Amino acid sequence: MGIVKIKDKTFKTSITEAEIKERVKQLAAQISHDMEGKNPLFLGVLNGAFIFAADLMREMTIPCEISFVKLASYQGTISTGKIKEVFGINEDLTGRTVVIVEDIVDTGATMKNMLESLGTRNPASIHICTLFVKPDKLKEPLDIEYAAFSIPNDFILGYGLDYDQEGRWLREIYTLCEE
Repeated sequence: MGIVKIKDKTFKTSITEAEIKERVKQLAAQISHDMEGKNPLFLGVLNGAFIFAADLMREMTIPCEISFVKLASYQGTISTGKIKEVFGINEDLTGRTVVIVEDIVDTGATMKNMLESLGTRNPASIHICTLFVKPDKLKEPLDIEYAAFSIPNDFILGYGLDYDQEGRWLREIYTLCEE
């Protein structure tokens, strides 16, 4: 187990790079199978999901497209509970199969907000794909079809996830150590 210090916090390895790669490959295979013939549009949620979205796309075996949306609800290690859209979607979603690619579904507030926003654009269907879900913290009833990992209510970073914009470059997932 590795230990890293980011700013004023210490984190330890909780999920290895190999485990992440294997789960991303499995998710891509499942999505490719489920969406054969649909040319889905993946909407990666920036900044946290950019690495996950890129790796997921590289493992897809069907024609698909990708775009990104930037939403923010975190400050430091705590969700502010207020979602602000920084920049949105330019694609026409009418009749499209849309797959939201998120790094982590925590309370579900960000995802609920995004589903409501996308629903007004007349897509054929909207699916949720997330690297992590925290079932014990989930407050919104969401149909999360594709989740790589179910994790406890710990603060994590690495593989695109950050602590105050740092740590995204880490190849493994690290969990905040008790201090």
